[in-house]
Amino acid sequence: MPFQPNFRAEALTSGARAKLGAMADALADAAPLLTFPSGDAFCAARLFLPSLASRNLPCVVLANGFSGTMDWIVPDFAARFADAGIAALVFDYRHLGQSPGEPRQLVDVRRQREDLRAAIAFCRRHPALDPGRIALWGTSLGGSHVVEVAAADSGIAAVVCNMPALDALRGANVQAKLARAGMGRAPLARTSLRLLAAALWDAVRGAYDAAPRYLAVYGDPGRAFFTDPALAERFRAAEAGAPTWRNRVAARFLLQAPRYRAGTLGRMAAPVLFTLADDDVEVSAAFIRDVAAESPRSEVREYPGGHFDLYHGARFEEVAADQAAFLRRVLLAEGRPT
Repeated sequence: MPFQPNFRAEALTSGARAKLGAMADALADAAPLLTFPSGDAFCAARLFLPSLASRNLPCVVLANGFSGTMDWIVPDFAARFADAGIAALVFDYRHLGQSPGEPRQLVDVRRQREDLRAAIAFCRRHPALDPGRIALWGTSLGGSHVVEVAAADSGIAAVVCNMPALDALRGANVQAKLARAGMGRAPLARTSLRLLAAALWDAVRGAYDAAPRYLAVYGDPGRAFFTDPALAERFRAAEAGAPTWRNRVAARFLLQAPRYRAGTLGRMAAPVLFTLADDDVEVSAAFIRDVAAESPRSEVREYPGGHFDLYHGARFEEVAADQAAFLRRVLLAEGRPT
């Protein structure tokens, strides 16, 4: 019998609740745990509803970034959108967080996009949601996912791309990253070769179902994806505040990092908002502005700060408010049912 979506709240096991601690109670109150089928398994999810919830609600599906779990970053945005009258679904990709999948900590672009499509299908079937008003929100790697999925799905009503990592090569801000790290091209080449060797070895191990060769998400050059010392405190906070997030990912991700195909955004029917950081050393704002020009329905807003600054403090509040206003304008336009 095929797996059916669980539209009702699902209780955490005692082990999971102990692991999550107080956060389990806070999240359960705000958005109970749900599940929906995806591929060969299912994804764990949480649906944030407006306080004056009714039927036929618009909904935004949030796709987290590289290594992200649904207890990190996305709950804050989801809560702001729910406060603005828009339901918000957060979920864990398979292999991460509270979703099943072996090996653990595998970031697979194809499977994550399959999970995103499954999340959209779940929302379109949900009795409290309006299937004609489903929007997508993606940050960093998740921004690449929402662009690719929305370009192939004319039923998506709106898209928000928060510092989207659309292209691992052309869209990477290499010069800024080198300057920040004080690293020349020769050390960068040696570091890159070390990472590539780890990715190739991990891919070979994966072909034989052996345990993955992991790299840290944040750590030392040649051993991690993010290495800027200025980010140390951000990632310490992630480990402390997001109990299901892990500081490691299977290295094979480097062999399938996303590439942007020219014209993809131009095929998107929905209006799209890009929110960018003007001092982002991970994503090139100039590249994103060029991509945004492909669509007459795109808007671009830039904010002071780096890639991770838009997730925290006053800058987060500003960005989330602008994104909520955009979603309200598109999804709650005058004359549409609420």
